[in-house]
Amino acid sequence: MSRCLRLLLLLGLLAPATVFAEEPVDEEVTTLRASYEYGRYAEVLERAGMRIDRGRLADKDLVELHKLAGLSAFHLNRTEDSTRHFRALLRLEPDFNLDPFAVPPPAVQHLDSIREQMSAELELVRQERRLRVERERTELERRERERVAAEEQRRRVEALSRQVTVRQVETRSFLVNFVPFGAGQFQQGRTGLGTLFAASQGVLAVTSIISFFAYDSLIETADVTVDDVRGPRDVTVSYIPTARKREAEVWTGLKWGSAAGFYAVYAAGVLDALLHHQDQVVHTRIETQPTTPDPAAPRASLHLYPTSGGAGAGFTLSF
Repeated sequence: MSRCLRLLLLLGLLAPATVFAEEPVDEEVTTLRASYEYGRYAEVLERAGMRIDRGRLADKDLVELHKLAGLSAFHLNRTEDSTRHFRALLRLEPDFNLDPFAVPPPAVQHLDSIREQMSAELELVRQERRLRVERERTELERRERERVAAEEQRRRVEALSRQVTVRQVETRSFLVNFVPFGAGQFQQGRTGLGTLFAASQGVLAVTSIISFFAYDSLIETADVTVDDVRGPRDVTVSYIPTARKREAEVWTGLKWGSAAGFYAVYAAGVLDALLHHQDQVVHTRIETQPTTPDPAAPRASLHLYPTSGGAGAGFTLSF
């Protein structure tokens, strides 16, 4: 959509709201204001009183009617009526002032004297108005909090409605528990203990293998002549020199000890895996489904084309 068209639509939406936001002015108030300016004070005083008695007026219209009636009565030297209307005006607007450039000074002084006489009453009116404004402000804040809470609750419910529970069933093999190097623990998700069994069994296995080859390296061979019924003959024998006997014993003990330790740790790992074995394990998690993408915004375009008599224009709106 073009920027110009968006601006026009925005103005079209805002203009009615602006018009309806303003309170309408009573037609008779406008008529009486014009009559007052023409000096028809008696007519204004009478019609203003009648309109006030009918009621259903906005505060600003009621203030304006009391002002016009009070001024008209003042010009007609009807002090009692003027005082009555000015008193009613001040009860509505305690700080109301007449325009000294549009109203004679005696009228301004008359209103000020009435204000002084009503000072105590007007102070109560001001306090009551302040309390009313405070109550309205508190009520607006309460409604705003409720609106925010309701909006938050709506978003929370919407988020919960998009959540789905996913259950994943894992089947575990029973034979894996008999595999060395912590295979059973790794299958069960206990990686810490599995790493311990794997490392210890690995160290013991490597130690046993190294001890085997170290012991084997100590063995020497030699040819020995022995007597036989058929005569002397040479025989090849394997032996460990007496000087290296202690070393051979150490390597032998280390070889068999590490082997025994390997199988002991292996047995402990198998037993632990069997005690914690479960044929099936259910994993549950909550996932939030993505929101449905908004449909494409409508598009508008303006087309200009030539005609036999000049030019034409076309407007296209796509949804």
